[in-house]
Amino acid sequence: MRPGFLALIAVLIVLAIGADATFFTVPQTAQALLVQLGEPRALITTPGLHARLPLVQTVILFDRRLLDDEMAGEEVILGDQRRLIVDSFTRYRITDPLHYYQAVGPSEEAIRARLDAVVSGSLRRVLGGETLLGVLSADRDRIMREIRRQANGEMAGFGIVIEDVRIRRADLPAENTQAILSRMQSERERVAKQARAEGAEAAAKIRANAERERTVLLADARGEAERLRGEGEQKTIALYAGAYQQDPQFFVIWRTLAAYRDGLAGGQSRLILSPEADFFRYLRQVPQAP
Repeated sequence: MRPGFLALIAVLIVLAIGADATFFTVPQTAQALLVQLGEPRALITTPGLHARLPLVQTVILFDRRLLDDEMAGEEVILGDQRRLIVDSFTRYRITDPLHYYQAVGPSEEAIRARLDAVVSGSLRRVLGGETLLGVLSADRDRIMREIRRQANGEMAGFGIVIEDVRIRRADLPAENTQAILSRMQSERERVAKQARAEGAEAAAKIRANAERERTVLLADARGEAERLRGEGEQKTIALYAGAYQQDPQFFVIWRTLAAYRDGLAGGQSRLILSPEADFFRYLRQVPQAP
């Protein structure tokens, strides 16, 4: 291989290394901070190809998209002195990479640690003035806006803007949950006992009214029956009297035969009478027509 060709290859390699060390690309989703020997020199927000001084300047990329920071569950004391285990998350955006770099450097973990502390403090302050009912109701949006406002005020010098703070889960501690469940059970039992007592009272009133109406109806029915029975007996007596007046002898015969039928037909009656008694006169001789 000729020496000139080797020299050309070496030059091309040096140029490639130099170009790689000189030129860099900023993606659409990022912004860059140009740092020279630890001191910020320029902020690059336009995507595309850019140049730097090799070996002297370094490029730090910062994501311009919406970032998430999830916080572990922590115990918070509410305004009504109830304890609550709160899981929250924060969404933020890097708006000023220069202030960001000056405050915490290029590390993302550093800003997350600071953000967790600030959001946790705001969360405790705001929830410390709220009740459990307010936290678990539609009023939560107002509470979250207040937490975000306070957190943004404290993070103003860090080059980020907090877009949203949300409570992902809010649970009572295990001992509080058991106590509340026991209290709810006692309350339900009290309501059930009260409902049963009111039901028993209403049932007793209904039974008393029904018994009273039954007594009144029976008394009215007995009175009506006695009245009808008296009217019937009166009519019967009148019919008997009319029949007797029309034909007294036939009436006597008919009544005597009716007595035979009622007294002797069953075979279970025992009469101690003389055969010559007047009761048996129509058994001894046939009645004569009048």
